[in-house]
Amino acid sequence: MFERLRAMLIKEFIQVFRDPRMRIVLFVIPALQTVIFGYAVNMDVKNIPTAIMDRDNSAESRDLVAVMSSSGYFKPVARIERYDEAAALLDRGKVRVVLVIGHGFAAELRGGLAAPVQVLLDGSDSNTAGVISGYLGRLAIAYNTRLQSEYAARHLGSPPRIGRVELVSRAWFNDNLESPPFYVPAVITNILFVITMLLSSLAIVREKEIGTIEQVIVTPIRKGEFILGKTLPFVLIGYIDVALISMVGALVFDAPVRGSLWLLLLATTLFLMSSLGLGLLISTISQTQQQAMMTAFFIIFPAMLLSGFAFPIENMPEPAQWLTLLNPLRYYMVIIRGLFLKDVGIDILWPQLAALGGLGVALLALAVRRFHKTLA
Repeated sequence: MFERLRAMLIKEFIQVFRDPRMRIVLFVIPALQTVIFGYAVNMDVKNIPTAIMDRDNSAESRDLVAVMSSSGYFKPVARIERYDEAAALLDRGKVRVVLVIGHGFAAELRGGLAAPVQVLLDGSDSNTAGVISGYLGRLAIAYNTRLQSEYAARHLGSPPRIGRVELVSRAWFNDNLESPPFYVPAVITNILFVITMLLSSLAIVREKEIGTIEQVIVTPIRKGEFILGKTLPFVLIGYIDVALISMVGALVFDAPVRGSLWLLLLATTLFLMSSLGLGLLISTISQTQQQAMMTAFFIIFPAMLLSGFAFPIENMPEPAQWLTLLNPLRYYMVIIRGLFLKDVGIDILWPQLAALGGLGVALLALAVRRFHKTLA
């Protein structure tokens, strides 16, 4: 058995690495993709292009604009006079926010009245618009508090001191609330899934297309040994990619693995069982490499969307939540984020590990059962 498996492994490694370009695809491209996606997949909303329509042109209105500009969230890029200019800028995507300060803004403030300010938002991206609206609400509260303090100091002299509630918040696991520490582990998961799925989905069907499946049929190798020989090289490639991408995440995005490396190795092994088993299952039922690749892509993108990568699973419709229970990405995403961000252990992650193990064993067993040492 070991001699047959050894010969199979040597054949697979030669077949995978004989093309120098394949080495770049397997080991260099994933690291570059991590850097690119780590910077591109960023939900932080800063330097929002803003247009200002200041019809009051008073010291108070200029002060409000200065408060917005100094917050770091808003970046005034245009000053306009008419609403049609605001519509044009929003339509073209030149600005995301238009601040409209009407006539009499300063007079109403000085008279102790509420001074309304209009904000026009680009709502095409509802999530970003909601975040921007929250920023504006907090700025308005802070600005009102400052106005009241200044008024009290001017008119009441030294007012009596009264107690107040001060909120002091602390974010665990991601102190600065930055996107990269949260999304880089997810990028690692997605890249690993894509690479291993595509490689394994082409593994057996390639033998059929180039005609070497006949040589496998006449050998004494068993079905389980054949599937194992097809799987182990990709497992090693997966380990190397995880190590490389994790180093990139730690060095470039300051997102190191805070948890156990041995637990990461175990979780990666179970995840690779699932992804490679699914890929080999696709390869056994496909007749051509093109068909196998299209089937793999048909599975990859829904699996990524249903993994909790960018959208919480709890927000999905209930049928979609049930469907995610069959998605290995869902469980590995929880594990790798827990290891990168929270330093949690097996006592917390064992349900996800058990689910990955069950899926991996089931998919590999199906792939072995589906493979027949016949040409039919």
